[in-house]
Amino acid sequence: MERLHLSGDLAFSRIVYGMWRLTGDQDRSASQVRAKIDACLAQGITTFDQADVYGSYESESDFGAALKADRGLREKIELVSKCGIMLKTAKAPDRRVKHYDTSRAHIMASVDGSLAKMGIDYLDLLLIHRPDPMMDHEETGGALDALVESGKVRHVGVSNFTPHDFRLLQSAMHAPLVTNQIELSVLHTDPLVNGDVAFLSERRLRPMAWSPLGGGALFEPGHAGLLAALKAIGDRFGVEATAVALAFLIRHPAGILPVVGTNSLDRIAKLSDAFKVKLDRESWFEIYEQALGHEVP
Repeated sequence: MERLHLSGDLAFSRIVYGMWRLTGDQDRSASQVRAKIDACLAQGITTFDQADVYGSYESESDFGAALKADRGLREKIELVSKCGIMLKTAKAPDRRVKHYDTSRAHIMASVDGSLAKMGIDYLDLLLIHRPDPMMDHEETGGALDALVESGKVRHVGVSNFTPHDFRLLQSAMHAPLVTNQIELSVLHTDPLVNGDVAFLSERRLRPMAWSPLGGGALFEPGHAGLLAALKAIGDRFGVEATAVALAFLIRHPAGILPVVGTNSLDRIAKLSDAFKVKLDRESWFEIYEQALGHEVP
């Protein structure tokens, strides 16, 4: 599988496996998690996306059980995690409200927790999960710089940030922010034209796209025209509509990296089908037109 460089020494597989649904599987054993990892590796998917809050703070531990069972596995993969969201859960009984925390103390504690849960020494990439309206950019930026300098985190970035939030945080840092992970799919194409993707491309940064299949909403009523277009193109290449939806993002010149989360081993095994789809410009716009619900102006 193609690999893309997010920074000089940081390369990710073009498709990233997202693990936010990991704890939703009925079988959360280390062997089942390892089966998902192996299904990814067999296709050249080597990059895995986590967050401290995934699975109500349990996903990293489930993933870590598989890593701890095979100490050699860590050097074959790239690991992403995120921090900053404070969930209101039974695990935090004194927390009164869901909120964000981008303080130095929380970022440091979160990274240490992620490393301990997964039994690893470093993260390849740490992302601030959501823009924090209470963010002290000097404090947050200083914490991210310190983590890079310490070696606990190789690179840093953000998720769901607007361009001005991105610029503000970067202004207080020495280490570069190497990506912004944003919602982007055939069902959410606004970032292609609202400046989010353009902002990153101007800086030669690769966007990461969460929910690249629309969280399954593609198959819900109301998207019949779009789904039919994807299926028609898929039939030409012998793949399913979901592969075409991923190919739509991969075809874009910005170098988008879809972050795909599914617990089905069969669906995981078919993720690389997206590379069987060769979209010409008009085919891409056929999909885009259906996504918009009207022809382009």
